[in-house]
Amino acid sequence: MAKKSKPRRKAFYKSIPKVELHRHLEGSLRLSTMMEIAKTYDLDLPKKAEKFRPLVQVVDGEPYTFQNFLAKFTTLRLFYQSPEVIKQITRETIADAAEDNVRYMELRFTPVALTRIKDFPLADAMDWVIETAEEAAEEHGVQTRLIASVNRHESVELAEEVMQLAVDRKDSSIVGLDLAGSEADFPGEEFGGIFKEGKESGLRITIHAGEWGGPENIEMAIKKLGAERIGHGVRILEDPKVIDLAQEHKVTFEVCPTSNHQSGIFPSIDEHPLLKMVEAGLGVTVNTDDPSISQIALSDEYELACETLSLDRKVLRETVLYAARAAFLPDGRHDGLVASLEKEFAKNKKKK
Repeated sequence: MAKKSKPRRKAFYKSIPKVELHRHLEGSLRLSTMMEIAKTYDLDLPKKAEKFRPLVQVVDGEPYTFQNFLAKFTTLRLFYQSPEVIKQITRETIADAAEDNVRYMELRFTPVALTRIKDFPLADAMDWVIETAEEAAEEHGVQTRLIASVNRHESVELAEEVMQLAVDRKDSSIVGLDLAGSEADFPGEEFGGIFKEGKESGLRITIHAGEWGGPENIEMAIKKLGAERIGHGVRILEDPKVIDLAQEHKVTFEVCPTSNHQSGIFPSIDEHPLLKMVEAGLGVTVNTDDPSISQIALSDEYELACETLSLDRKVLRETVLYAARAAFLPDGRHDGLVASLEKEFAKNKKKK
C-alpha cells in the first residue's frame, strides 16, 4: 500500500479525536496575540516577528537545553497585563485545541506566573481562568478541566496558598495540582506536605519528574508527593526498580516528545524513548507541553510518534483511549468519554 502523501498524512493525524493531559496555558499563547499585547501595552520588545519570535519560541539554531527552554517563560510573564489578557489567552488556547480536534483537555496554569507582573490577587487570576475556560469549553465543545501548577523554585508558602485556593474551587473545573519548574536544580521534596493535604482534600496529583532529573525523582514523586501521573518521566527506563514502582501504582506518564528534545533531554529526536516506554508496559500518553513555545499542535506530536518514533497507529489509538481513562474525572465519567472517542474512531475508519 502506498504511503500517504504529506498533506494527506497531516490531515489524517488532525482528524484523530484527541485527549491532551499535559498542556500549559502559559506555553500556549499565539504569537500574533503576544505581539498585539506588546504593542497595546508598549512593552519593551522587538516589533518585528523575526526578532520577537526567539524570545518566546524555540527556533532553529538555538541550543536545545532546559535553560534555553525555560528562559522563554521569563519573557512570557511580561504579557499578563490585565484580566482581559488572561481571559483572552485562555479562550484562544481552548479554541486552538478545538481546531485540532482535541475532545478532552486538562489545561494546567500557574497562578503565580499570571499575577506577578501586575501583582493581581492569586484568587482573582484563578477565577478569571476558571470562568473563561468554562465558557470557552462550552462554546468550542472541548471538555476542559484545569490543573493549578506551582513551581519548585518558588516558595513553599506560595505553593500552599495556591493549593488552598484550588481546594476551595474544586467544585468548579479545577481538578488537580501540579509541581513544575527546574527539576535539575529543585527536586521538590519539601512540597510533600502541601501535596498530601491537597490530595486528602480531593485534588488529583500530577508531578513533573524524570525530565531533567533522573528516575529517583519519579520515585520521590510517587512515594512522597502522591503522584498519580508523571509529567514527562522519560528517564524512568534508567532504573528497572522505578519501572516496577510505577506499574505497581498504575502511574500514567504524560510524554511530550518535541518538548523533551527541545529542552535537551535527548540530542536527537530519534533517541526519544516513547516506544520503549510503551514496550515496557508503562501507561503512556502523548501531549504537547507548550505548543506555542515548540510551534506544534497535538496533531504534530501524534504524527511524530508514529512516523518518526515508530509507534503503530493502532497503538496510538490505544494511547488516546488510555489518556481518557487516566483523566482526572470523577468515577463513572470516564466511560462516556471513552465511548465517544471509540465511536469517533469507528466513524473515521469507515471514511478511509
